[in-house]
Amino acid sequence: MMLSGSDILVKTLIEQGCDTVFGYPGGQILNVYDSLYTHQDKINHVLTAHEQGAAHAADGYARTTGKVGVVISTSGPGATNLVTGIATAYLDSIPLVAICGNVPTTQIGSDSFQEIDITGVTLPITKHNYFVSSVEQLADTIRDAFRLAKSGRPGPVLIDVPKDIQIARCEYFPEEPATMDAPCAAKDIRIEEAAEYINSAERPYVYFGGGLISAAAQDELLDLAERIDAPLGCSLMGLSAIPTAHPRFLGMQGMHGHYASSMAMHNADLIIALGVRFNDRVTGNRARFATKAKIIHIDTDGSELGKTVNATCRLRGDVKLTLQKLLPMLKENAKPQWMEMIAAFRKEENEYLDDRKGLTPRSAVLAVNRYLGENTAVCTDVGQHQMWSAQNLVFRTPRRFVSSGGLGTMGFGLGAAIGAAYGTGERSVLITGDGSFGMCLNELATAVSYNIPIVVVIMNNGVLGMVRQWQTLFYDKHYSNSILDRKTDFPALARAFGADGEAVSTPDELDKALERAFSANGPYVIDCRIDKDEFVLPMLPPGGSMDDIIVKLEVE
Repeated sequence: MMLSGSDILVKTLIEQGCDTVFGYPGGQILNVYDSLYTHQDKINHVLTAHEQGAAHAADGYARTTGKVGVVISTSGPGATNLVTGIATAYLDSIPLVAICGNVPTTQIGSDSFQEIDITGVTLPITKHNYFVSSVEQLADTIRDAFRLAKSGRPGPVLIDVPKDIQIARCEYFPEEPATMDAPCAAKDIRIEEAAEYINSAERPYVYFGGGLISAAAQDELLDLAERIDAPLGCSLMGLSAIPTAHPRFLGMQGMHGHYASSMAMHNADLIIALGVRFNDRVTGNRARFATKAKIIHIDTDGSELGKTVNATCRLRGDVKLTLQKLLPMLKENAKPQWMEMIAAFRKEENEYLDDRKGLTPRSAVLAVNRYLGENTAVCTDVGQHQMWSAQNLVFRTPRRFVSSGGLGTMGFGLGAAIGAAYGTGERSVLITGDGSFGMCLNELATAVSYNIPIVVVIMNNGVLGMVRQWQTLFYDKHYSNSILDRKTDFPALARAFGADGEAVSTPDELDKALERAFSANGPYVIDCRIDKDEFVLPMLPPGGSMDDIIVKLEVE
């Protein structure tokens, strides 16, 4: 059938199984929006307050569903407003397709109104991007973008569609949804080598990240841990992969990770890393990182193997398929002495837990836990609240922790919570800080307009908390531009947007506010007042190792 490029674009999205897109219209993408109007019975469009919010919403949708998130913008500033969201998805390996309008091909390079070379701008932060120069290329370009976004190590792909391509017409031939490239296991010789190291290990530690979630390798992970009697720890991106309450799970590892998890990695003689990077927040001083351990690193992206740490055994391949071939080679071997050491780490960690009375960051997150359902997605922004959440949230279902890891994007959370609510079909939760929330709070308008049930808990300390923590510890308390003390009345602001909200300063007030928030029909904002000098602990100092871990602190 003969169709316009805009109709081909929308019909191909539907063909690929896309049911929801996020975006913001403008002059150079109006033809696509006209086609979205025509096909609104088959594809839902969510109009956000800003393109960055749309990109984060598509990201949150992708993280909670495992599907490709789609965001649409016009040219110029509409396209550049997507950049932070695209970069966030790129650093966390999230499958995303960004579709931008552009000026007609006859005007490209003439500096016409709202023209920008968005493919050039986003080249370093996408798996690939496309400039569509003929309408005949359009359908196959979209199909290839979906395939590429979810194949191997997932990531964002951008498609730039000039206005005349949206108007031009050609034959459209429907196809089946694009399938991702077939994954493959690592080479047999490498798997056999890994099995030898694992079978001879006395203190193995299994460390996993977001790549394990992408590969859906949770069952294989648990089988591995049982066979070799190993504790489990994860990166920030690995949270929710397995139930928090699993007896072998020690929690997040790293700069602000759980003490037991970090010390187990530090004392292991073998680290089995699955779908995870060894970034600086994990290793601290790399010269002093895991000096007692050999490292087996399994990842679908070969560029990660040996990039930051010198792995003894490097296996490039799909985590799930590689583990399935590895597991039969492993001896079942109990390690009582290692388990005794792990138990001692757990006991020591419990002695450091913050059990103070009153409303503390930990007690606030624990209160949120009491209201979470099995399917509730919890999103965060970036800062102290993110680490308190990572340390204390309880998850029972994969893909229910949504947080910006690699880029550390303040302002990510509210857009992501909107996308997460669409992805799960249920209420989502945002734990944020007053600094982060202030960056993209305009998306409250989106949540209210679509009556999206989101519980927003603002850890409000009047400062940029993580910056202040570093300034306290390492910059002689020079609080340069980290004190906010803004006059913003968040509950009043919520009401101005059309939402409900209230401020709390005691555990009892918070509990009652959460009860009201989780029964509300739409968004509900809780301004949770905490002290400006609350710290995130444990903490690795800059340039330190696990030998230097700070677990308790008295600051005058």
